[in-house]
Amino acid sequence: MLTPPQALETILFTSGGPLKKKKAVALLGITESEFALTLEALTKQLEGRGLSIIETEEEIDLRTNASAADIVKKARESEFSHDLGKASLETLAIIAYQNGVTRGEIDWVRGVNSSASLRTLLLRGLIEGQTDQTDKRRIRYSLTTEALAHLGLKKTRELPRYEELSSGTTTVIKTSETDAEKPITTN
Repeated sequence: MLTPPQALETILFTSGGPLKKKKAVALLGITESEFALTLEALTKQLEGRGLSIIETEEEIDLRTNASAADIVKKARESEFSHDLGKASLETLAIIAYQNGVTRGEIDWVRGVNSSASLRTLLLRGLIEGQTDQTDKRRIRYSLTTEALAHLGLKKTRELPRYEELSSGTTTVIKTSETDAEKPITTN
């Protein structure tokens, strides 16, 4: 069984961003005064480590400690020092020719999981994700202006064979959606 500070650390780690204090209190099932003690205990436990608690009046966040900035910078530079691999380039091409595409659609076109490629492209600022308006559980990815500038383009329509390839990608994705909706029949 986790202690309250350990449980709070887990919640902050999995939230992936700032968390409202009131939500943390509710998730932990403790009072606000117990939360204040829990937060203080976790902050002390993290002293001298690579992580720290960032706190505003309403939110808390688990972040890398400022003293770890050099190692974080080295890690990111190491990741950026490599050229984009084949998988990332394929993923970038799908996003470029089918602006506003979900990870599931990318995976279907490529035939493999594209999570690592998407992460690489997001970290490099070549793509951005926005919540899908038709299904709030999904993210739709598109090229950033940084990606277009890197490619020497002003618009995605300037990509080679844009009309042909974007309509082809759309057809493939729509076919997969139609096939997924068909009932499975057995002989």
